[in-house]
Amino acid sequence: MTKVTLHYDLERKLTDEEDYDHIAAIHSVYGMVRVQLAPSLDKITVDYDASRLMKKDVEAELARHGIPLAQRVSALAG
Repeated sequence: MTKVTLHYDLERKLTDEEDYDHIAAIHSVYGMVRVQLAPSLDKITVDYDASRLMKKDVEAELARHGIPLAQRVSALAG
């Protein structure tokens, strides 16, 4: 497994139950390892298996699950 971590700013804070349900649902996507919301509720960190998904796939899944991404901040491979 090649784990990659992506950090994103969000267009808005995630504050309601529906937002949290969407984050929980992302964990069922094959290749997604971890999705963590920052305490400030306006940033998200995603760990995924790069041998299963590409960055564009991760971003497409986040969009499909209603996560309002603003822009990608940085990427670290590990």
